[in-house]
Amino acid sequence: MKIAVFCSGRGTNLQAIIEAVKCGEIKAEIALVISDNRDAYALVRAKEAGIETLVIEPKDFPTRKDFEKEIIKHLERKKIDLICLAGFMRMLSPDFVQRYRNRILNIHPALLPSFKGTQGVKDALEYGVKITGPTVHFVDEKVDHGPIILQAAVEVRDDDTEETLAERIHQEEHRIYPQAIKLFVEGRLKIEGRRVKILNETNNK
Repeated sequence: MKIAVFCSGRGTNLQAIIEAVKCGEIKAEIALVISDNRDAYALVRAKEAGIETLVIEPKDFPTRKDFEKEIIKHLERKKIDLICLAGFMRMLSPDFVQRYRNRILNIHPALLPSFKGTQGVKDALEYGVKITGPTVHFVDEKVDHGPIILQAAVEVRDDDTEETLAERIHQEEHRIYPQAIKLFVEGRLKIEGRRVKILNETNNK
């Protein structure tokens, strides 16, 4: 199975996926890393791991459709089976999502359906929740809305800042995202409406 990872920033989740593939936990190939930001450190991580990288910036295309058309061209060239969004700060169009239905995963730094959007950590902290944590989910046409695969609980401490809380959430992200990808690669995720059932290895054979 071939995986493409989309990144816009530091690429810490990309690094976790790279390491999980390298040690054999995920039996798949990261065939491509795509970024919409040529300064993303994720590109450095990918190059150091010997993975092909592409910078595809929206400003270079007249429309979002043209931007996504360029991405699709390279996904097809590499025969990509699974797309993993890892800090990709751009909404994918309904047409793109439909094309890769149930083959796009995302990691979000809050317990969905709470605190959707780009400030999940900040919003949870300001709201005063006692528990937060990351969510891995399938991507659908709405923001941070698709069926949930895995979540992890992170306690919010009285003295937490956005930075300290984000750091502990990231630690859990780096654990559960590779785990969710492994389950997908092994064919152990079954979507039933909004619910994702995790099949055990015996049932899947």
